[in-house]
Amino acid sequence: GISSSLIVWLTYTMFIINLNYIVPLEQLDAHMKEHVQFLQKYYKQNVFVASGRKVPRTGGIILALAPSREDIDRIIEEDPFYVHQLAEFTVTEFLTSQSHPALKPLLKR
Repeated sequence: GISSSLIVWLTYTMFIINLNYIVPLEQLDAHMKEHVQFLQKYYKQNVFVASGRKVPRTGGIILALAPSREDIDRIIEEDPFYVHQLAEFTVTEFLTSQSHPALKPLLKR
């Protein structure tokens, strides 16, 4: 069988990426198409699980799965909102002790 150390190595960690907008929404909207393309890239790679705007619209949230915080930091650096300094990003790492059964295949990869 697979050794327990390998199973740990294959475990992905859940991250909450919290964006706080630091420019007027008009500036943000000028880069929204690029931002959506960035999001789609990482949905296709099964990194992003969910995302959306905060209410009121002061920022956004991205729920992501990755092997490490360093991976998340590298991904964030590609976001047009980061590149153009339109938002501040904070990342919270957490261990998923419980989840909906439909998420289990994503969490177990």
